[in-house]
Amino acid sequence: MRIVGVGHAVFALTMIGVGILGLVQGEFVQIWQPVPRAWPAREALMYLCAAGSLGCGAGLLWPRTAAPAARVLFFYLLVWMLLVKARFIFLAPTTEVSYQSNGENAAIVAAAWTLLVRLASDWDRKHLGFFSGGNGLRGARVLYALALIAFGLSHFFYLQFTAPLVPSWLPWPVGWAYFTGGTYLAAGLAMLVGIGARPAAMFSALQMGLFTVLVWPPLVLAGTL
Repeated sequence: MRIVGVGHAVFALTMIGVGILGLVQGEFVQIWQPVPRAWPAREALMYLCAAGSLGCGAGLLWPRTAAPAARVLFFYLLVWMLLVKARFIFLAPTTEVSYQSNGENAAIVAAAWTLLVRLASDWDRKHLGFFSGGNGLRGARVLYALALIAFGLSHFFYLQFTAPLVPSWLPWPVGWAYFTGGTYLAAGLAMLVGIGARPAAMFSALQMGLFTVLVWPPLVLAGTL
């Protein structure tokens, strides 16, 4: 078994970072939020999420443990999204942020699902046929596409929050906010209908990578996050 590629390594390191951040902060990080304070055994659940992210992320980097790590991480994230995050869509179906929040998790679930398919062992193919085969890969693509559509809509619905995130050295922040929102929508729709799905996925990944480099570090350094 081998590491699939750069995306595999980046996802694994992201999960490791999420786990470390949760353990250091002693709180649920963004992908697990919001969790009501009144939840029973909330602190234990928080440490379980952090340790699970850290352990599975590290497992993804080791060939012998990559397949079971992808399996555990995928199902844990999927169950969490369905039981914890999706309820906000039912509670506030006309509020776009409900879909934006679920989109953040859906993109991560889709990544874990893709790795599950790519790393599937004989056991996975035998016992998890739908999740580990071609249907699973198509399911991951649909989930990721829906996440992109949610991201795109949030750029338009919450322009007052999106535009200020554009780096100050770029002109026309509102225009960039509309442009990036539109590209998310176009990429999501392309993946759903299957026309130009591969370049759409690659472009959306590039756009999110540029956000990671250009948008978030300055905000962290400025102490605004």
